[in-house]
Amino acid sequence: MKINIKKLTETATTPKRGTKYSAGYDLYADIAEPITIQPNSTVKIPTNISMEIPVGYFGAIYARSGLAIKHGLRPANCVGVIDADYRGNIIVALHNDKNEEYTIKVGERIAQIIIQPFLSIEFNVVDELNETIRGEGGFGSTGIK
Repeated sequence: MKINIKKLTETATTPKRGTKYSAGYDLYADIAEPITIQPNSTVKIPTNISMEIPVGYFGAIYARSGLAIKHGLRPANCVGVIDADYRGNIIVALHNDKNEEYTIKVGERIAQIIIQPFLSIEFNVVDELNETIRGEGGFGSTGIK
């Protein structure tokens, strides 16, 4: 599958995989100077790329494991969603969960995008749902005897 991307600046970096079998493509901070994210705060970081994601797919923005584990940085909404009809700048809202500031460097890898299929559905409102053994058992209810 080929996906058209548009670089919105000359310095924008095309998403890249770390290895041949990596699911995610790294997204890069396209910033003029370093940006510091204070503890427990969120900053929007531009990638300055836009994509033409095919209909029936979306781009899921996930944390990079190294940034998350070592530095406590993750997308503010945990998983960002880039819809197929969006053509704007892909911006990553990074949240700092640590109690120390972190500075994003120019060109640093800030997140990863995975292109995923989805099902388009319609909801059908009914008065009753089919019965199951589990029923309405929720949080922590399975495996208990």
